[in-house]
Amino acid sequence: MPLYEHVYLARQDLSAQQVEELTTQLSGVITQMGGTIAKNEYWGVKTLSFRIRKNRKAHMTLLNIDAAPAVINEIERQERLNEDVLRYLTIRVEAHEEGPSAMMRKSDRDDRGDRGDRGDRGGGRFRDRDRGERRPREDGDDAPAAAATEE
Repeated sequence: MPLYEHVYLARQDLSAQQVEELTTQLSGVITQMGGTIAKNEYWGVKTLSFRIRKNRKAHMTLLNIDAAPAVINEIERQERLNEDVLRYLTIRVEAHEEGPSAMMRKSDRDDRGDRGDRGDRGGGRFRDRDRGERRPREDGDDAPAAAATEE
């Protein structure tokens, strides 16, 4: 059977328990129709880039599904009928990603405060001066700076 990644956005005023119940309902439809769910990730409430039906935030959930296309059509039909679901997106993939998804890895990085490699910033002109080392001027005229320090 084909593999799918399915993400849906639920209204921000729902509780986490109500979103979990909605996920359970969708999972039940998938299993009843002969599909399986490889992974179920709740990403939490995230800020949207733009308003969707007067909502600025939404609960986001990822489902990795192994099912026939008819199963996907049915859960998308049910999501269109459900007023609590703002948007959904289903993508067919060759293989499911192992471990946590990119959204979960991003939140782990943000929690640690790791800013990554800053190698794109070269040694600036003022770096040596900040460390207390003296560097001659590029135009060769170093006398005024030396005279100012002797006084």
